[in-house]
Amino acid sequence: MDRDFLIFYERFPEIQSKTFFIKLYTTMQKIRRFEEKVADLISQNEIICPCHLYTGQEAVATGVCSALRDDDWVFSTHRSHGHYIAKSGDILKLMAELYGKESGCCHGRGGSMHLAFPQKGLPGSSAIVAGSIPLAVGAALSFSIQKTDRVAVAFFGDGATNEGVFYEALNFASLKKLPILFVCENNLYSTHMPISSCCANTKIFQIPRAFKIPSKRIDGNDVLRVYESANTAINAARLKKGPGFIECMTYRWRGHVGSNYDLEKGLRNQKEFDVWMNKCPIKKFEKQLFRNKILSPEEKREIIAKIDEEIEECLINAKKSPYPDASELFAVNTKNNEGPSCVN
Repeated sequence: MDRDFLIFYERFPEIQSKTFFIKLYTTMQKIRRFEEKVADLISQNEIICPCHLYTGQEAVATGVCSALRDDDWVFSTHRSHGHYIAKSGDILKLMAELYGKESGCCHGRGGSMHLAFPQKGLPGSSAIVAGSIPLAVGAALSFSIQKTDRVAVAFFGDGATNEGVFYEALNFASLKKLPILFVCENNLYSTHMPISSCCANTKIFQIPRAFKIPSKRIDGNDVLRVYESANTAINAARLKKGPGFIECMTYRWRGHVGSNYDLEKGLRNQKEFDVWMNKCPIKKFEKQLFRNKILSPEEKREIIAKIDEEIEECLINAKKSPYPDASELFAVNTKNNEGPSCVN
C-alpha cells in the first residue's frame, strides 16, 4: 500500500473498507459518464436546455458530499449536475429535467441550472453568481438556532468571490459561528475570463482568514484530499466550532456552457488544456486503486457497464415522458416539498 493510502487509513480507520473507495470511484465515474452523454445530446440538439457541464471537477463534489449526511444541505450553482449526483440525486429525474419533462426533479420547471432534490439534501441551485452562498448561510443559521448538528455547504466558483455577498456571508458566518463549509471550486476561469484578469489576489483561500475562518487550498483533483479536508471542516462545524473554507484547484474540461471546449475561440490554449487533461481526477484515483489492489480492471468494466446501462434507461425514460401541462404554467408547484425541512 502506498504512502497516500497509509496516511488516509491512519486518519480514517472507520472507513477502512474497499466499499468506501469503490463508492468514491463509482460516483466520479457516474458524474463523468452522465456529463459526457449530456454533451453528446447537446451536440445532437437533443437537449436544448442550457447546460454548464461539470466534466473534470468530479473529485470536488464527490469528496465533499461523501463526508455529509442526507440531512445536511448543499447549495449548488449553475454548474449543478455534479453536486446533484454526488448528493445521491436520482439521475432518472435529472435526465428528464434536462429534457424539460414533467417527471424531472423539478417537473420540467427548473432545467439544468435550478436543480433540486430535497429528499437527499439539495434544496435548490442558484444560477446567480454567488447566489448559493447566502442561501447556505441562511440554512446554517437555521440549523444553529434549532441546536442541531446539521451542516450546510455552499459550492461556488472563483468568479463568485468578486461579489459583495461573498464577503458579507463570510463575516456573518464567522460572527455567529455557523455550521457551514464554503467550497470554492477554482477552475481558473470566470465565464471566459482568466482569474488573473479579474482578481487582484488569486490566492482565494487567504481571504477568509481576514474573517477568522480556517481555510486551505488543496488539489481539487485528488478525491481523497478533498474528502479529508471536507471531513475535518464538517466535523468541526458539527461541534459548533464555526465555518470552514476550502479552495479546490481544479479545471473544467468543457467550455463555460454547452459541449464545446472553447479552444477554437482562443479563450484558452491547447497547452494548458493538455496539462489539465493529464491531471484527470478519475485517472488519478483509478491508478491509486489499481496500485493498491482495491480495484481490478474487470471490476472497472463492470462499474462502467452498470453506469452506462443506468444512463441509457434514463434517456429512454426522458424521451417517452410527457411535457408539463401548459395549463399549469403559472400554478404554484408544491410537489417537491417532501424532503428535509429547516423547521422539522
